Amino acid sequence: MQPLGAGEPRYAGRYRLLGVLGEGGMGRVLLAVSPDGRLAAVKRIHPAFAHDRGFRERFRREVETSRRVSGAYTAAVMDADPDAAEPWLASVYVPGPSLREAVDAAGPLPVTSLRHLAAGLVSALADIHRAGLVHRDLKPSNVLLVADGPRVIDFGIARAVEGGSELTHTGSVIGSPGFMSPEQAEGGPLTSASDVFSLGALLVMAATGRSPFAGASTPQTLYNVVHGEPDLSGVPAEVRHFVEPCLAKDPVQRPTPAQLRELIGPVPPAAMPWPAPVPELITAKEAEARSAPAAELTGRSRRPVLAALGVTALAGAVVATALIGVTEPQPGTALPVTTTPTTSANSSTPPDPLSPDRLRELDPCRVLGGELTVAIAVHFFHCTYQTPDGQWIELSIGDQLPPDGVPAEDVAGLPAVVERSDDPGRCEVAALIPAQPTSGIGVTVGPGVGNVEDPDACGTATTLLTDALAAIRSGEGRWQGPRSTLATVDPCSLVPASRGRAIFDRFAGAEPYGLHQCDLHVDGTVSVTLELSTPPERLPGTYRAVDLGGRTVQEQAEPQVASPACEITWSHAPDTDKASQVVRIRYRATATRLPVGQTCGRTRELARVVLEGLPRA
Repeated sequence: MQPLGAGEPRYAGRYRLLGVLGEGGMGRVLLAVSPDGRLAAVKRIHPAFAHDRGFRERFRREVETSRRVSGAYTAAVMDADPDAAEPWLASVYVPGPSLREAVDAAGPLPVTSLRHLAAGLVSALADIHRAGLVHRDLKPSNVLLVADGPRVIDFGIARAVEGGSELTHTGSVIGSPGFMSPEQAEGGPLTSASDVFSLGALLVMAATGRSPFAGASTPQTLYNVVHGEPDLSGVPAEVRHFVEPCLAKDPVQRPTPAQLRELIGPVPPAAMPWPAPVPELITAKEAEARSAPAAELTGRSRRPVLAALGVTALAGAVVATALIGVTEPQPGTALPVTTTPTTSANSSTPPDPLSPDRLRELDPCRVLGGELTVAIAVHFFHCTYQTPDGQWIELSIGDQLPPDGVPAEDVAGLPAVVERSDDPGRCEVAALIPAQPTSGIGVTVGPGVGNVEDPDACGTATTLLTDALAAIRSGEGRWQGPRSTLATVDPCSLVPASRGRAIFDRFAGAEPYGLHQCDLHVDGTVSVTLELSTPPERLPGTYRAVDLGGRTVQEQAEPQVASPACEITWSHAPDTDKASQVVRIRYRATATRLPVGQTCGRTRELARVVLEGLPRA
């Protein structure tokens, strides 16, 4: 869970917000506490939907219907406000891992667990359908596991984006490839039988670790859903007899939840129906959830400092329950998991000079002046200056802060950390940027390598840091010349959420790492980095040239069996005769069984998306 950003609202109605659980195409999911002390998952709808009157009306109707859903295996809706500036919905918070997380940790579930899972999900669907709802997005991340069975979340929300919304593109499909029904994949009308098909696909995943329709690409997966036969190899015979009928192409041929109960048969009670290490995951999440409100209260005054030091000011972890969304943002408009409050175009409030967007506009080699001269300029975020007596001064803007340090009182009105070197007389001071506490960025000044000892090293660094912050706040030191082509680009804006979900089986959003790298939360580790570097085509080794729609890029495959990786990189714009502005995309498939060829295939798909959003060189 991520802490709330500086300036973010601390309440949604009567619910005090504690931290960010995740983000999806429709908005953010936050952990909250009600006045009576109950924890809740608050879904705050993105303003783009809130401005659509048709959406608000549909959202109101769906919320009212969702409130009628009650049962042991669903997360009940507690409250909502469709008329708020940012509409929100609060449901019971479920402190347990998602089915996807459980299978990743424990492997395919045994037969006993599968029968408990199936019985609980059938009961949940019966309750949802009884209220007149179709879930529309029953997938592994929307099923949470607790000690007495599964819980289904996010029911009744998807339909609010249907029906003439100006935000819904013609031909768009709500759902998750690999777990949607054929009629859903083809954009047809949906009935409760669509959820039964999704249930069958989800149970196959729980039994085997994969979707029964998984293909090498999203289009192939959708084709398999509509036309292919499900891959049921590995599904135990004890559960196959009730899973297979769910996957009939014809909705009429699928069993109802009541018929499924008969096929599953009686399930004996169990104190813990899940295999190890799932109970440990549940226990850990329950403990973290209990500590979250206290941690938020005790850590509030120190949150900027602690978060920047890599210490979570809010204890608590939860599955990132990404909300369903079908809006197709234009390239360059993706919403990262950690966002910064922005200023309305009609507002008279000037832009924050310390916001990530404004910091990216700065050339670190033009911020400090006076007697200092530039010695080394080889990064977007870093510059080495030289004093008249030959000493080096390092200035970094927006890089990740050092992991260790002692909170100082402040520097130029900002909280700061001090990192003293083992070498006497050396000191580095970093001012923390409150707008980005979760990514730990700041403005840092310290001595260069090889400098002689400075008896007042911390005083020198603090003075120069104060000068740098004054220049930044006054708007001095903006980029001049071609480096601004990539230096000013937010890498997280290059991957719209809908495009990310189309490429990866699991896409829970994007999070900045510093100013020039974006990490995607997917089924593995993905980073998109913009940097100054040696042109990739000059690099020796295992890179090979690949054509991406007329653009030649360099690809490097790492075919480890357990976690294959692939890297694609290219020169987007020249810088000097020895360096270029370089785009680097790296994907390591740690949570899948993809061979390296498919891993590189996904990396190429992501590279195409990034290429579309980049400015012209």
